[in-house]
Amino acid sequence: MTIRTLESLGSLDGKTVIIRCDLNVPLKDGVITDDGRIRASLPTLVALAAQGAKVVIVSHLGRPEGTPEAKYSLAPVASRLAELLEAPVAFASDTVGSAARDAVASLAGDGTFLLLENLRFNAGETSKDATERTAFAEQLAAFADVFVSDGFGVVHRKQASVYELAELLPSAAGLLIQTELEVLEKLTEKPDRPYAVVLGGSKVSDKLGVIGHLLPKVDSLLIGGGMLFTFLAAQGFRVGASLLEKDQIETVKGYLEKASELGVKIVLPTDVVVASKFGADAEHTVTSAETIEETPFGESGLGLDIGPDTAAAFAEIIEASHTVFWNGPMGVFELEPFAEGTRSIAAALTKVDGLGVVGGGDSAAAVRALGFTDDQFGHISTGGGASLEFLEGKRLPGLDILGWTA
Repeated sequence: MTIRTLESLGSLDGKTVIIRCDLNVPLKDGVITDDGRIRASLPTLVALAAQGAKVVIVSHLGRPEGTPEAKYSLAPVASRLAELLEAPVAFASDTVGSAARDAVASLAGDGTFLLLENLRFNAGETSKDATERTAFAEQLAAFADVFVSDGFGVVHRKQASVYELAELLPSAAGLLIQTELEVLEKLTEKPDRPYAVVLGGSKVSDKLGVIGHLLPKVDSLLIGGGMLFTFLAAQGFRVGASLLEKDQIETVKGYLEKASELGVKIVLPTDVVVASKFGADAEHTVTSAETIEETPFGESGLGLDIGPDTAAAFAEIIEASHTVFWNGPMGVFELEPFAEGTRSIAAALTKVDGLGVVGGGDSAAAVRALGFTDDQFGHISTGGGASLEFLEGKRLPGLDILGWTA
């Protein structure tokens, strides 16, 4: 694997660097509830400042529709960055307007930091028109001498601050992207065996590419989350009112057959937690995966977590593996009655004698919400979608533009 790194940019002393980070953190009433992505951005920011660069940080937050929305402001992120960096972080109240121009011009000296307002307040950032994206990227490029791309969570997107900006300035990958690629390479090129992949989340359709690409590479594929019910249906079981993608049943049958041909174990739940409704106060019971509609809830029963027998079986496989990749919760972990399956998988991953990877997105949010710390795992990815597309074997535009070769 090769990609342009910070060393390729030469001396940064006295230069202005614009860096694309992924600071898209969850907020509740204006308060950051998980600063994992901010922390992951620190090593590159510190390295740039140590080289004497003036650092202009850009990121998105949420999904505003190309116009400013107060609830998506990066102002709380600027405050948290300053705390973590133990250094002042100036904040510009727009992205490429007068406030941003004045703030860039006012950067006091080498090793100083500035965060611009949410990139997605400008429609050019995510426009499907390359001309519009380039026009926005040119405004950003005018602020700096070089560009560093370190927002791994967006490298699968062809967006102005990810792709076109890298075309306009001397550009390189930051330390976070390098780390992510090193870990993903270990998952795809000669992983230490046994190798287990644990997939959850709501939809099978979101994971089909990963399943197809990884089946020939793994020893065990463990299926949980909402997607498990499509697998059960493919085996002929009735799943009540549980999440089901009927249009994917035949595809899943094909994967089950392929796994059998390859000698790969697809491990499905033997028991599930079924509830009367979606809610923390719902009546619920544990039942065999084969008898979901035989609970007191009948056909209206809703599967919301893997059961304890399944959790124990999954944990045993995970702990016996030397390489594990996990993406997607096992159940509705946000509701305490249905969090135990996800908690069990996370706990097992902390015991892996080898490389245990939490594959970003909801999985990363889950482990932190359930009280685990980052240093308990081999790696927590900052890019759920980017990680999955990489593991599907797709080319990622934000990496290609940095000279990435697998």
